[in-house]
Amino acid sequence: MENMFRLMGSEDISERSRCIWVNGPVIIGAGPSGLATAACLRDEGVPFVVLERAECIASLWQKRTYDRIKLHLPKKVCQLPKMPFPEDYPEYPTKRQFISYLESYATRFNISPQFNECVQSARYDKTSGLWRIKTSPSSATSGSEMEYICRWLVVATGENAERVVPEIDGLTTEFNGEVIHSCEYKSGEKYRGKRVLVVGCGNSGMEVSLDLANHNANASMVVRSSVHVLPREVFGKSSFEISMMLMKWLPLWLVDKILLILAWLILGNLTKYGLKRPKMGPMELKVVSGKTPVLDIGAIEKIRSGAVDIVPGIKRFSRSHVELVDGQILDLDAVVLATGYRSNVPSWLQENDLFSKNGFPKSPFPNAWKGKSGLYAAGFTRKGLAGASADAVNIAKDIGNVWREETKRVQKIRTRVGHRRCISVA
Repeated sequence: MENMFRLMGSEDISERSRCIWVNGPVIIGAGPSGLATAACLRDEGVPFVVLERAECIASLWQKRTYDRIKLHLPKKVCQLPKMPFPEDYPEYPTKRQFISYLESYATRFNISPQFNECVQSARYDKTSGLWRIKTSPSSATSGSEMEYICRWLVVATGENAERVVPEIDGLTTEFNGEVIHSCEYKSGEKYRGKRVLVVGCGNSGMEVSLDLANHNANASMVVRSSVHVLPREVFGKSSFEISMMLMKWLPLWLVDKILLILAWLILGNLTKYGLKRPKMGPMELKVVSGKTPVLDIGAIEKIRSGAVDIVPGIKRFSRSHVELVDGQILDLDAVVLATGYRSNVPSWLQENDLFSKNGFPKSPFPNAWKGKSGLYAAGFTRKGLAGASADAVNIAKDIGNVWREETKRVQKIRTRVGHRRCISVA
């Protein structure tokens, strides 16, 4: 194999060739999940190659997040393996601080992704027992199509690879105002004094609405279904940490009951503002569907004060209006689609054992990180950065064990060959 293809570890590619044999795993994605997996492999002494379609690491954070975003959970549960956040960072690091942390992380573990490599397909060749990954240059870049061949493949493209844009009557054909996805939203400054409709009431929708209100825009937020809203902190303690602590000792239903009581005490009754809670508790809903409760960082106060209006579902858009399902008609200048993201794995991975059609592993956490034939998944646990870190550690240990055993076997064979040569010469 080494005679057929150019051998490649984690070193840079100086000359482009059609096929590249990777002496170790290929990691697809240079976000937090891919970086964590690479760092853990480095610690195990296993060479690797990271492929990234963008021209930078953590492109979701660098290019598709709004300016005011911070980590929603405490930094100690968001740090990647083998490197904590700097001590002087606040409890909830800012966007710029998190990006700086990731850049330092890549430098510390000598992770140099191959940027602008967009994976077109990845398939397992049963005849050779190897993975074949075909890539093409990302738009606006020069280069040729490549094929990487390896024994192990780590899918680390994440849960949020592609934006979700719903089809709404009249939105693209009749509405004359600005329409953007929340990944394009940066700040509410440009919307000062304008009438903006935010479609979606998850964490992104709530935070965009809050930012718009802080910049004196006339914000309305569409809430079509029920949603759990919890305070980010309860008496100075993270709601996440409280729930994790309670789940160690109490049944899930009781944990949910306690969280809802605390939420009611701090946030009050939100039903009168148009925010109805699901029948299933927040933690149970997270386990069953992966839907994360909204952690309030100030949006609820804006809703109470009337700075953000809650409106029901949309019927259709016209030139400068939106008609709601209850008959209301609102004048609008812009629409922000806070409608989430999806996995793009099914569009390029030719495999149906580990991943389902929705782009997530079929097996639930904590068994979703390993498939068959050297296929792994990092960062698809719906458990945030902590889940991605756990995946990275497991993947690196699994590959590292095989790598060390095979290295020992090869060394023994070489030793025996050397001994035979000495004997025959004698």
